[in-house]
Amino acid sequence: MSLTTKLKFLAEAAKYDVSCASGGSRRSGSKDGLGHTDGHSICHSFTPDGRCVSLLKILLTNYCVYDCVFCVNRVSSDIPRAAFTPQEVVGLTLDFYRRNYIEGLFLSSGIFRSPDDTMEQLVAVVRTLRQAHRFGGYIHLKAIPGASQGLIEEAGRWVDRLSANIELPTQADLVQLAPEKQITVIEGTMSQIQEGVQAAREEKSYRRAAPAFAPAGQSTQMVIGATPSTDATILATAAHLYQSYGLRRVYYSAFSPYPHADPRLPLQAPPLVREHRLYQADWLTRFYGFSMEELTTTDDPNLSLDLDPKLAWALRHRDRFPVDVNRASREVLLRVPGLGYKNVAKILSIRRYHRVTLDDLRKLHVPLRRVRPFVLTPAHSERFLRLDRDDLPSLLVKPAQLELFSASLDTLSGQL
Repeated sequence: MSLTTKLKFLAEAAKYDVSCASGGSRRSGSKDGLGHTDGHSICHSFTPDGRCVSLLKILLTNYCVYDCVFCVNRVSSDIPRAAFTPQEVVGLTLDFYRRNYIEGLFLSSGIFRSPDDTMEQLVAVVRTLRQAHRFGGYIHLKAIPGASQGLIEEAGRWVDRLSANIELPTQADLVQLAPEKQITVIEGTMSQIQEGVQAAREEKSYRRAAPAFAPAGQSTQMVIGATPSTDATILATAAHLYQSYGLRRVYYSAFSPYPHADPRLPLQAPPLVREHRLYQADWLTRFYGFSMEELTTTDDPNLSLDLDPKLAWALRHRDRFPVDVNRASREVLLRVPGLGYKNVAKILSIRRYHRVTLDDLRKLHVPLRRVRPFVLTPAHSERFLRLDRDDLPSLLVKPAQLELFSASLDTLSGQL
């Protein structure tokens, strides 16, 4: 099989792994080396300054001895198979980099023969790039759950990020759809990665020249919608992984049905907005002080598809609003729908010099339509906020009605 044909098959097979964006790693180039990474996100992602960056995202092989029924590369699938040699992956990476097509490499693989055999091949690629070619670009490598600790430790010395996919939220889900895999084995690999990261940080604290170990940390991916697991269960698993293994990110991938699929799989894909809501909930727990348990309820363990999690939480706790933007703490302001953490920081800064008004919020490009029912400013009174309206949720999600609502508030505010 030609290299071009292999690349076609193995790049296509790699697109289902979404946990490839990353950041937080810096690796300087050298006069006799090639490439560097400056800490920005890679893989057709957008950096904080709006720059789009890219990486070569491929599988070493799409052969796999496992039969995960949700995976296109499962052993029982009749897809065309292909495999790169480590030398071919090295050559492709260098050629693409020299042509300015990519800024790094994301490398994963199906499991052929055994986890150790596969991991040895993956490590050979990154070792050759770093040692033989002094490649300084970004490298994200998929760790193979169940591989020996020595291979995980060597991989961490050469790459910027390691990740092991949890695949599904619970062991019961794995038993149903991926019987060869066990959460204890996957989490064991995560624990090895975390131990390597922590050991490297401790050594770096007293020896500056100490080698780094996966300086961009680790991430994982969960397939959602392939099993009946609720959003509450998914978020509980994510919270456990963040707390236990110090993950940088948990990625959520909506299940995509395929023709002639196993009858254990759903016939329809979950709505993509569900994946979006899970990312929003994940963000709230990482940056806004929410706990995963606050975002769902016992009666409704799934996130609302119509309302974002922050707005849904606020509507369930209307007794906590409105809050005075000139007196509320940072933690309270972060829970106001429509206020992001950057704008909260700006509001706190403005408060040092004068009282924050509705005009100040408008200048910060705060979405006033969403924010005003939940805040008090010197420009309007609590009696006009109408938080007790039964139709408030629909007013906040239907643009036409929302325009009318905002216009009436503008009129009232101008009369005060």
